[in-house]
Amino acid sequence: MAESSVLPSFTTGSVSQENAQSQKIAEDKIISTDPPYYDNIGYADLSDFLFIWLKRSLKEIYPDLFSFIATPKADELIAAPYRQGGREAAETFFLDGMREAIANMARQASNLFPATIYYAFKQSEVAQEGVSSTGWATFLQAVLDAGYAVVSTWPVRTELANRLRGRESNALANSVVLVCRKRETTAEVVSRAEFIRALKRELPPAIADLQAANIAPADMPQSAIGPGMGVFSRYKAVLESDDSPMSVKAALQLINRELDEYLGGIQGEFDADTRFAITWFEQHGMARGEYGAADNLARARGISVENVKHARIIDSAAGKVRILARDELDDDWEPEGDGHLTVWECLQHLVRKYEKDGISHETAVLLKKIDAKAEAVKDLAYCLYDISANKRKDAKEATAYNALIADWTELTRQAAAIHDTSGDRQIRLDI
Repeated sequence: MAESSVLPSFTTGSVSQENAQSQKIAEDKIISTDPPYYDNIGYADLSDFLFIWLKRSLKEIYPDLFSFIATPKADELIAAPYRQGGREAAETFFLDGMREAIANMARQASNLFPATIYYAFKQSEVAQEGVSSTGWATFLQAVLDAGYAVVSTWPVRTELANRLRGRESNALANSVVLVCRKRETTAEVVSRAEFIRALKRELPPAIADLQAANIAPADMPQSAIGPGMGVFSRYKAVLESDDSPMSVKAALQLINRELDEYLGGIQGEFDADTRFAITWFEQHGMARGEYGAADNLARARGISVENVKHARIIDSAAGKVRILARDELDDDWEPEGDGHLTVWECLQHLVRKYEKDGISHETAVLLKKIDAKAEAVKDLAYCLYDISANKRKDAKEATAYNALIADWTELTRQAAAIHDTSGDRQIRLDI
C-alpha cells in the first residue's frame, strides 16, 4: 500500500469573528467566502428557535452572548422586505452592504492569488428569469462595484435535492464559484456595440472549451457567465446608447443571447436529416404534426419527408408525422451497417443504452462504434437539452441528455480502452 501524503503544518492558526463590512485585520489576505444569498434564508430569525433554549442553559456561562432577548437582526446582510421597509429598500440594503463588504475584502486581498466567492441559485428562480435573476444580478453588481473583475465561474454540486430543505420547496439547486481578480486601474470605457463585438469574438471559443471539458448542459448557462462577465467586467464601464452605464442584468441577458446563438449555430454542422429532426422536435416534441408542414421543413433542408423516414427518425402515416420514441428504435441497430447514418439516430441509441445500462461496457462499446460522430453526438445533446429544458419545458427529456454529458468523460475513457480487431471485427476490452 502506498504511503499516504500529508501536508505538514509548522505554525499555529487563529480564528476571529469580525464584521465583514468593517474588519481590519491584515493585508495580503487570500479571500474565499460564502456570503449570504440575497433573500433565501433569514438566519437571524431562524436562530431564535434555538437561542431561547440555549439561553436557559448557558446564560450563566456566557452572560454577554445571552444578554439579549433575541438574536441581533438589523445588521444581517440579507434582503428582507419585512425588515427593511419594502422590496426596493431591501435590495438597496443588500447591494450597499455587499458592495461595502466585498470592497473591504478587495482592499486587503493579495494580488498574487484570485478571490473565490460562492453563490447559490434557486432552481425556480433560474427557470423563471434565466441566469439574469434579481438576486444573482444584484450580487454580481456588488462584486463589480467593489473593484473586482470576474475571470471565471464554475458550477459546484453542493445541494442534494432529497435533503430535508429541498423537499417540496423551491430550494437551492447548486452553487457557483466566482473567481475574481482586482480590476486593472487602466480599464477603459466602451460602448454597447464594442462590448457585443468582444462578446461575439471571445465567448464562442470559451463555450467550446467548456463543452470539451464536458460541463453538463444544465450547468452551461452558469459556466458561460464566467467568460462573458470576464469581458464585461474588464471595462471600467459599458455605455448604453443614452450614455448610461450598462447594468449587470443587461449584460447577463446579452451573454445568455450569445449562448443561445452559439448552440443554435452548432445545428449547421449536422446532417440535413438531423437538422430536420431538431426543428421538428422544437416545434412538436414527440407529438404528431401535419405532413404538409413536415414537407416544407424537409424541402428547406434539401431533403424529403421520405428521406427522414428512411433514416428511421420519424414515422409518417395518414397525413401525420411524428418523431420515433427511443423505445421504438431497432434493438439490433448497428452503426456500421446503417446505410443512412445520422447524428440524431446515434444520439438516441446512445441515450437509450445509457438509460438502460448507465456507465457500462455495453454503453462504452456503442460510443466506440459511433466514434467518428461522437463529438457531433455530444453537440446535439447540448442542443436538445436546451430545447427540452428551456423551450419545451420537458424535464424528463432534458435530464436524459444532461445525465449522458455528465458521464461523458468516463464513457469516453472506457471507449478508448476498447480495441477493434481488424480480423474478425470483434470488439474486445483491453485488460
